[in-house]
Amino acid sequence: MPQNTIKESDLPKSIQSTQPPLKFIPQQFNPSILYIFRWLLPIVLRFRTRPWLPAGIVKIEAENVEVLAKLYQQFQEGKIRFLLAFRHPEVEDPLCMLYLLSRIVPKVARQKNIQLQDPVHSYFLYDRGMTIWAGNWLGWLFSQVGGVPVRRGRRLDRQAIQTARELFANGKLPIAVAPEGGTNGHSGIVSPLEPGVSQMGFWCVEDLQKANRSETVLIVPVAIQYSYDKPPWTKLNWLLSKLEADSGLPVMASTPDHDPEIYYQRIYRLGEYLITEMEEFYRRFYHQDIPKTVCNDEESESQNQVLINRLHRLLDKSLAVTEEYFGVQAQGNFIDRCRRLEEAGWNYIYREDLPDINNLPPLKRGLADWIAQEADLRMRHMRIVESFVAVTANYIQEKPTAEKFAETTLLIFDMLSRIKDTTLPGRPSLGLRRAKITVGEPISVSERWEKAQGDAYSGKLRHASRQAASELTKDLQIALEKMIN
Repeated sequence: MPQNTIKESDLPKSIQSTQPPLKFIPQQFNPSILYIFRWLLPIVLRFRTRPWLPAGIVKIEAENVEVLAKLYQQFQEGKIRFLLAFRHPEVEDPLCMLYLLSRIVPKVARQKNIQLQDPVHSYFLYDRGMTIWAGNWLGWLFSQVGGVPVRRGRRLDRQAIQTARELFANGKLPIAVAPEGGTNGHSGIVSPLEPGVSQMGFWCVEDLQKANRSETVLIVPVAIQYSYDKPPWTKLNWLLSKLEADSGLPVMASTPDHDPEIYYQRIYRLGEYLITEMEEFYRRFYHQDIPKTVCNDEESESQNQVLINRLHRLLDKSLAVTEEYFGVQAQGNFIDRCRRLEEAGWNYIYREDLPDINNLPPLKRGLADWIAQEADLRMRHMRIVESFVAVTANYIQEKPTAEKFAETTLLIFDMLSRIKDTTLPGRPSLGLRRAKITVGEPISVSERWEKAQGDAYSGKLRHASRQAASELTKDLQIALEKMIN
């Protein structure tokens, strides 16, 4: 599984040559591999990639689990089909979901005398790009435990969609999807949801109806939040000092009582300095029209908003630089634009138009390598944007916890690491953490589908279905946001 304690020396550097196409990895569920991985799960959660450093998750708690246990019972009885729509703030989320299904749900089922068949598990979708930096072994492991790879930026990833649709309607297990599409680094902020989950729900209803089956289709929201076992003020001070030094700022000393206001001032100063440096970088070397901002003495809340406005303008310019290179139009929010740029970059690096790159004439191979190198470099602009899509003006000030300070500081660390020397930073651990999982009330897709049929009239069925899917996405977003607040 992807971790955040990998040493930088173990990480892939920039791409230097063209690569063969990214092939689809078929799902080949193997219960034996799943059982082995479930047995190792507590060790993986606790120690992750550094066996000598206990820096992982020490406790996972869950609420409303009886609802999920009953849903699995109904699924196994052939009464329902359901999709787990889980929050995705951190890379550890899939591990926590596996722990929930393999340990907590069976335990609650036994306590409540709910009869379940083993394995209590789910198929799941994952980003095909994960295997690029983690290695082919991850693709093999995911295929063995029920994973289906998805190219997030592709307008229509036919193999992934067809496989997921088939599993949702006919698989022996439910299916799990992160509707945010990727991590945002914030336990307390839900990124805008992508429409795919709702669409999958409606497809499943249609497929069941065509097969004259009567199962009810449900989507189950699941929230995941993290907290530190002990507030990591000392390590946070160390990390901020490192970031200040790496940025060229004088290192500010923390107070003995770890005053949150001091930490806020340090993060604000660091953020403002980095934004100013990056504005000048894009202004000078990429000829972007970015006005210089004059500092003023407005209220702190207004200053926060000014800084966030500058950040968003900077993110827009950073994406514009990459979009201009790849010839991609700027459409949608920052996340949408990042997805399209990722796919555009992969098309330059993982060349499907070159059937055998090893037998290319030296000229063509050299040109292909040149393009791959430049595409990888251009994509770094987009990777920086990815780190900051969820940053808001008042996230820390609304409730200045150690967790929020840590989340924001680690995002800044990601940015500096990508600029310095790696395409994927190995985050430092700030301490042991706990995870809290909340199972929400299931949302009936079948009821909404029937309502859409009733609302439709001559020639308007497709429009009614699209509208129903949009409303379902909005309601799922609201449900997830309520569960983390």
